[in-house]
Amino acid sequence: MYDYNLISYVSVVFLTTFAVTFLSTPVIARFMKSHGITGKDVHKIGGPEIPEMCGMAILFGLSVGATGYAILVPGSAREAMAFLGATLIAGSIGIVDDRHPLGPKTKPLLTAIACVPILLLGTYVPYPNLPLIGEARLTIVYPLFIPLAIAVTSNAVNMMDVMNGVMPGTVAIIATMLTGILIVAGEWKIAPLSAGLVAAMLALFYFNRFPAKVFSGDTGSLAVGAALGALAILGRMEMVVVIALMPQIMNAFYGLSSIGRLYERREIRQRPTKLLNDGRLAATAEKNAPITLARLILAAGPFTERNLVRGMMLLTVLSSILALLTYWMTVVRI
Repeated sequence: MYDYNLISYVSVVFLTTFAVTFLSTPVIARFMKSHGITGKDVHKIGGPEIPEMCGMAILFGLSVGATGYAILVPGSAREAMAFLGATLIAGSIGIVDDRHPLGPKTKPLLTAIACVPILLLGTYVPYPNLPLIGEARLTIVYPLFIPLAIAVTSNAVNMMDVMNGVMPGTVAIIATMLTGILIVAGEWKIAPLSAGLVAAMLALFYFNRFPAKVFSGDTGSLAVGAALGALAILGRMEMVVVIALMPQIMNAFYGLSSIGRLYERREIRQRPTKLLNDGRLAATAEKNAPITLARLILAAGPFTERNLVRGMMLLTVLSSILALLTYWMTVVRI
């Protein structure tokens, strides 16, 4: 039987967050462009300048949605504020990074700080559910993993934000899957927050899809990654989110292992992809270029950026299906 109150909460937060994000994105884009805060779209012939830092619209949308939910349903206030606190801290770090680039070691350390609201509000359960095993008692160790979890999710999502629409598109898929599970599980405190993330991603995707009219910048991608990590912890969906995020995690792992150290995209001279004269993208032959998910897909041959992003989104659909199976195995065992 459906919990109609839960469906109502999910609907209200979804619609509110979508409206605020959608309406504020073009306003922020115009502001950024008028102040010269733009980035070159290197995957387009001519390299058009696109307004940067438009991920601030995500922060506005999630702030209104989560705060409104906390007011509407007071019993959800702790979880809503923990989720929003983690998201805003990571987004603030992204703002600093967009304006004054942080080092490759500094950024992961700072994003780990985004876990503080979760720890201070005690909105975690140190008994993660593992497939075929059930609850694992990690009362001492679990809090130590939370900073790592937030740092990994935020930076993995950030490193995937390299093509038009790929970040909001893939995260929308993951968050939709997660929201469905949380609704079925009756997690009324967390499901509306997850629905808000879906809404923010869909609103941004409209403007960031090919050909992109806005870039979210690290402001958006770090915040979104932290939001996913927070939802995993608050909703006790740690393994589900890890499996769903495998394309992002693999992309980060391959890149780091091929370079042999932490690095920033800005400091890499040999790009993993190259732009052909016909506008398609191909894998580079440069040995010193990082191995990324895009480069691995392009090894099969040149693709348009639109088709490359579709391939990444298809991989995310597959990883999300595996995440659903992971949840099913966990439920069956328990």
